[in-house]
Amino acid sequence: MPNPLASDLDHILDHTRDLWEDLRGNRIFLTGCTGFFGCWLLESFAWANDRLGLGARAVVLSRDPAAFGAKATHLAANPSIGFHIGDVRSFEYPIGSFSHIVHAATESTTALNERDPLTMVETVITGTLRTLDFATACGGLKVLLTSSGAVYGKQPENLEHVPETYAGAPDTALPRSAYGEGKRVAELLCAIYHQRYGLETKIARCFAFVGPHLPLDAHFAIGNFIRDRLNGGLIRVNGDGTAYRSYLYAADLAIWLWTILVKGIPCRPYNVGSEEALSIAELAAMAGTRVQIAGTPTPGKTPDRYVPSTHRARTELGLAQHVPLSEAIRRTCNWIEATRTAEVTR
Repeated sequence: MPNPLASDLDHILDHTRDLWEDLRGNRIFLTGCTGFFGCWLLESFAWANDRLGLGARAVVLSRDPAAFGAKATHLAANPSIGFHIGDVRSFEYPIGSFSHIVHAATESTTALNERDPLTMVETVITGTLRTLDFATACGGLKVLLTSSGAVYGKQPENLEHVPETYAGAPDTALPRSAYGEGKRVAELLCAIYHQRYGLETKIARCFAFVGPHLPLDAHFAIGNFIRDRLNGGLIRVNGDGTAYRSYLYAADLAIWLWTILVKGIPCRPYNVGSEEALSIAELAAMAGTRVQIAGTPTPGKTPDRYVPSTHRARTELGLAQHVPLSEAIRRTCNWIEATRTAEVTR
């Protein structure tokens, strides 16, 4: 059966072809690669490995490889991808050397952050420590941390696009800051391990994204809107629709992450996302024609924003947003419908 993501994977390969020589004949270790980010990293790795004959191998840390196998059979069955069972906070080190490590293991949904902030912050920090210790033990040269725009805290009203130089931070008096503060400590640990052990620790501060494999029932507004659209129902906006967000397509995300891993300057954070801001109400209208907004805007209140400046990534690494949001939504819907059809016909 043809890969329904073939055109996207070719797009990724077209913009990363020169990077893959860095992985030729090597092994790469990945944490958190059974989620949205991870699926795209594995999809693009397997595609490049096959098309370019890299002879590389990926080892994926997972607490439940069987569950991932049921979700992504073609990846679990790929001979260049293996699994290592364990928890990111305490996993036994796999045997052998690894040239590259991608640490993408963090529960980013708001449910855990609200319900159990202690577990959230402990998982982020302990998991990062364990991964960095493993990187030093296995001879790893380059390590990528997928951090978050949450490290900046609330975006100031006078700042349309938040740059990496903004020195804001989450409010430590609020338990829900656990995720953002945990990521701040994770970045600090990367700086310490770079100084002490010479690890080339790269930092990607990720914002908001859309694409195949995105959960449709989590707290991601765009995933909820796409779900409502495909179910033929009304698209519901729970707030007042004034908050501003921006979304980068998953195929572009993969290009950015691989580029930062290979070419990024150690301990120099790069924002990853789109600069094309739109309100949640505008996003809902783009996702579907029937929209219901529950709240009413408060007169004089400045809308909340979560929009990055990507000037550093664009000018230093030559990165760009290639897929516009309307096209990203269309491709995501098409993939979901194709996946559902394939499941019905099995």
